[in-house]
Amino acid sequence: MNSKPPSYASAQSVSRTKTSQEEVKSRADAMLRDSLTRGSSVTRPQVASDGVNSLADEMLRSSLSQNAIKPASEVSLTSSTSTSLPSYRSKPQGVQATTSAGPAGFRHPGLKTDSLKARKIQLQREIDEANAALPRRETKGLFKIACSTDLMFLIDTTASMGPYIDTAKEQVKTIVDDIQRKFLNQSEVRMAVVSYKDHGDSGHLEFLDFTSSVEAVHQFLARLRATGGGDPPEDVLGGLQMALHASWKQQTRCIIHIADAPAHGELLHDMGASSDNYHSVGSEPHGLTHEPLLRKLIECNLNYTLLRIKQHTDRMAFVFSGVYGYSNARLLPNNAYYHHTSSDTSRTVGRSISLTAPAPQFEEAQLGTAYSELRNLVVKSVTDSITRTAGHLTTKLGRTTKLGLTSTLRDLTVIREDDSAHSRRTSSRVDVALEKGPPQWTTSGWFDSKIEVTGFCPAVLEHDANTLNDMIDADENIKLSAADLTVFARSMPFAQGALRLASYARTSNSTNRFVIKIFKDDDHGRAEVTEDMRMQALCKAFALEFNSLLKIEPPLDFLVTSCLQTTTPATTGSGKACLSLEPFIEGNYIKYNSNGAYVNHTLGEDPFNQMAQAFSHFTFERSWGLFLVNDLQGVGHLLTDPSIQTRDPERFKLNDTNLHEEGFKFFFATHECNSFCRQLELQSTGEMLISGEFTFREHWPVMDPTACCSNKFCRSIIHLSSAHKSKDFPGHNWCDKC
Repeated sequence: MNSKPPSYASAQSVSRTKTSQEEVKSRADAMLRDSLTRGSSVTRPQVASDGVNSLADEMLRSSLSQNAIKPASEVSLTSSTSTSLPSYRSKPQGVQATTSAGPAGFRHPGLKTDSLKARKIQLQREIDEANAALPRRETKGLFKIACSTDLMFLIDTTASMGPYIDTAKEQVKTIVDDIQRKFLNQSEVRMAVVSYKDHGDSGHLEFLDFTSSVEAVHQFLARLRATGGGDPPEDVLGGLQMALHASWKQQTRCIIHIADAPAHGELLHDMGASSDNYHSVGSEPHGLTHEPLLRKLIECNLNYTLLRIKQHTDRMAFVFSGVYGYSNARLLPNNAYYHHTSSDTSRTVGRSISLTAPAPQFEEAQLGTAYSELRNLVVKSVTDSITRTAGHLTTKLGRTTKLGLTSTLRDLTVIREDDSAHSRRTSSRVDVALEKGPPQWTTSGWFDSKIEVTGFCPAVLEHDANTLNDMIDADENIKLSAADLTVFARSMPFAQGALRLASYARTSNSTNRFVIKIFKDDDHGRAEVTEDMRMQALCKAFALEFNSLLKIEPPLDFLVTSCLQTTTPATTGSGKACLSLEPFIEGNYIKYNSNGAYVNHTLGEDPFNQMAQAFSHFTFERSWGLFLVNDLQGVGHLLTDPSIQTRDPERFKLNDTNLHEEGFKFFFATHECNSFCRQLELQSTGEMLISGEFTFREHWPVMDPTACCSNKFCRSIIHLSSAHKSKDFPGHNWCDKC
């Protein structure tokens, strides 16, 4: 059934805390050693000092402002019916919303109606002003820029390499086709070839500069002859120098090095002086050494994959990886030097995964004599490189003040992974002293700041067939309730990001453990934190239906966050400090996907990893292509700091990780439907994004009655059948911990 494109009658949208990938990474790195549990049986904390000033003075610093996005283009939507009764129809945007079940937004029994209304009006005014003040930020074309690739083959063409030359020649067209198909036919692929032998050999160095002509590459490879080679090492360094002379242009840049012999020099192999005519470092005729060459490769952001054929290249791979940085490199487990790397990311199983650069910049891959594997290894290497580029560009775009994609790229004549100079220009991050030891939750006086706060948190709702549709329709249907409480916090933060500082905290009326986050400056206020809170509430609503459909136990859930404001001004500024409060969760953070092209393949078929990927796909399908929740990370089944990609440029406008339709493309380019996607009968694909003609599942089974814990600072997903209830508080439900 064909349906009209969704209308974009803009609800008064609110804004997301700028929880950038850089911040999540900083927090995760600091929190891996600690834990985040909700409940413990302890006495009320005592504080050493009273008032907000000490905490605000310590935590408030300057940070980034943010930008908006150009409107996304309209699409036509097609739906097909899946019969599963009883069911309800998920409606496209523009259908009149019905009233959600549960408490009204902003309702609080302890507040007078007039006071609550005034607070609601004031918050909405701040939200409107923040959205009106935000200039639009350009993202259109970001996907194409990130996935367009310069791909260079660096090939040892001495006598033993004939079969590999032939394989490259035979597979070059298929490789390009695979890359273009994987990236929705948006990728422009240019190829170059550097052939090297040894000093004194005929055809010592041969070079084809970058071209988009597959036929030209095929003909060049066909002319190469596998000849020469005296002593075992070859002129690898001469080949690398030639590679640097190529006309690199695209943002994604890959070198695929195919070799069965190492470079000359005693540092790069274990063969001994008798097997190397240029055993002393720098004694080759050209006088080159490896480290300056590799430094230039890194400066040019060249992603380097060495396809291992024999063990003779093991030491060379180890030394090269050291120049790239062991944390930014990955060796094969069968490399003789694998266990000598000081930070072996290849043995990481979902723990401490980098949130901004998930793929290593230097990687060793096994080719051996499996010539047919060349195609798959090259496509994988290019995909990993595109993932790096996407992560770097999206983070850069989010950090860049009042600039669009064009300005961001103009500033990036060469992308540098550390990019410290750019970070100093675009971020006002000030390093502060951080808490080193574990939190002392039960130590008297350890919480040395007492803060009186007022604000809002997500309302308690019983989720029914209309709830998610209403939330999809408009931000104001994501209901809020009032929150007034006393927070006891540690004045010294334990982690910091580009924008905020995080400290351990407790509340006066709970034994649960929390984290408070405060902006480093006063340029960010309740509008940003409210949007962050509403985004997580919408994610939780998606999760409620997802869990019910798949009968998941324990349920996939999202951390709840609250938007609070101090009741007295901080001494460092003229206004009141805005902060967020969220539960402290225990365990190691795992990254499942990003708002770029990253997907966690390290965890493989791990059930929750597969479930997380399917959840992102489900949010797109269930919302009729209006939303896509990604950037999923967390501990166990509890996720935090997600990103929401929106088709409507006015929804979640202050969310700097919202790439709109470009974010949809990044997800579908690397998403592979799994058993959960098939169980949910999801029908949308990446190809539909390009054609603009979508097919969605229209009817969904009616979910079991589900709610969230009535503790407004917990809100864990619970089934009504197992919820704890009280006669004194009818209509309320609590989880086991609360």
